[in-house]
Amino acid sequence: MMAKLRMDRRAVLNGAGALGAMTTLAEAIQSGAMAQTAPPSAPPPAAAAAPAAFSADTVRKLAERLAQKEFQRPKLDLPEPFNNLSYDQYRDIRFKPDQSIWRGERLDYELQLLPVGFLYDVPVEIAVVEKGAVRQLKADDHLFTIGPLIKQPHAGAPFGFSGFRIHAPINRSDYYDEFAVFQGASYFRAVARGEVYGMSARGLAINTARPGGEEFPFFRSFWIERPKAGATEIVVHALLDSPSTTGAYRFSIQPGQATVIDVDLVLYPRKTLNHVGLGCMTSMFLYGSASRRIHGDFRPAVHDSEGLAMLTGAGERIWRPLANPKKLQASAFIDKDPKGFGLTQRNRAFAAFEDLEAHYEKRPSVWIEPKGAWGQGFVELIEIPAEEEIHDNVVAYWKPEKGLATGTAHAFSYRMHWTDVVPVSPPGARVRQTFVGAGKKAGTLLFVVDFDGPALKEVRELPVAVVNVSAGTVANIVTQTNAEISGLRVTFEVTPGGTDLIELRLGLKAGEQQISETWLYRWTRT
Repeated sequence: MMAKLRMDRRAVLNGAGALGAMTTLAEAIQSGAMAQTAPPSAPPPAAAAAPAAFSADTVRKLAERLAQKEFQRPKLDLPEPFNNLSYDQYRDIRFKPDQSIWRGERLDYELQLLPVGFLYDVPVEIAVVEKGAVRQLKADDHLFTIGPLIKQPHAGAPFGFSGFRIHAPINRSDYYDEFAVFQGASYFRAVARGEVYGMSARGLAINTARPGGEEFPFFRSFWIERPKAGATEIVVHALLDSPSTTGAYRFSIQPGQATVIDVDLVLYPRKTLNHVGLGCMTSMFLYGSASRRIHGDFRPAVHDSEGLAMLTGAGERIWRPLANPKKLQASAFIDKDPKGFGLTQRNRAFAAFEDLEAHYEKRPSVWIEPKGAWGQGFVELIEIPAEEEIHDNVVAYWKPEKGLATGTAHAFSYRMHWTDVVPVSPPGARVRQTFVGAGKKAGTLLFVVDFDGPALKEVRELPVAVVNVSAGTVANIVTQTNAEISGLRVTFEVTPGGTDLIELRLGLKAGEQQISETWLYRWTRT
């Protein structure tokens, strides 16, 4: 959109950074008392304490002990105007790049820090781990510039962390690009080479779109390992907390042509988690060729992701175009031991979006690859009505069939691919694009689904399109070659009748064998 101010979490993630000081939670847990954040006016300690030791079990033990205590949300009492910063004031606090952690140390990674303020009112602890010892990062006002929008800033300001950014030379050998950021609740996001930020991930989703409201767990402490010279990855540890659970997380982040994040987590529920989401992704879909409820915009499409892709435990490939419905809707795709799922951006042509600012064609797809057997459950897709592109209105995650009980540890591992192409072998035929319009007769719908892929090149006999609908009737199924994409086009008409919701399913068959991924679509009356 033309130079439009984006007053949302996505925009603020591009803001400046700051350091903060607080009593460490780890010390408080070890001593049996919960951490209390030091006020900005608290005097410095008389002498620096010796660095604490750090091991692979440190965060897990902290999470286990924290789960036995009553939940307390961290709080930082800030003076005016830092307790009520506007968006523009928040952006006026800027981290000095020349003060980046590890700058000039000939490593392939640097850290910059983000301040508490504006939407980010929960302070987090951030430490670096060097040779097995923890070095807690403290506030130091010489690391930052505070612009004129904040009048008469206090000495030592700003006063707390809200997150951090990781930089590396992923596009050019002589420049450190930001490629990952952790900020706000348990949100984080990344990009690969040549991409721009789009969708986000979350450490955990609890009670999403459920009665009583969603609970947002948050990362309250981070430990970032100093990478060795020439290392291809950087490791981040995080302590998750919420009224319902604690958790120990390890992120092994490897940037490049595709940025790969290996996630290992252990949850320690304070309460039974009856509706919990693993591998949670949050994205934006305003409109596109398959769902165009928003009219009047010159752009052909506006979305960070256009579909949900799945590879089931049985090996079926599924493609579900996203929608921006008038009413919130949830879809559950039942599975056992899923092999992968993700929110993806398949169309990589600028002409598909025509947005010189947003460059939606450069937004990453995110693919979740579970490690080990995740058992019975379902991929849940939540689609929330939105009228503007500033809102992330799509959520997807894996929900285990059974709740996660208290009194035991629950471990999960998965690999995340932030990339332009889903990293699985392609199906014989995949959905290239979906179009929906009015049929020839009043009250009917026309569906046009384009397929491409190796199974459709130089075919002697066209495959058969098999269409199933949960309601209404289907007519005029036509399959024809589409030389423009070296593929095939399927068109069919649906008469809804009196129903307000139809689930549609389409696959291409050669003989008795399905050669394409399965196209799913939910139509609702608008």
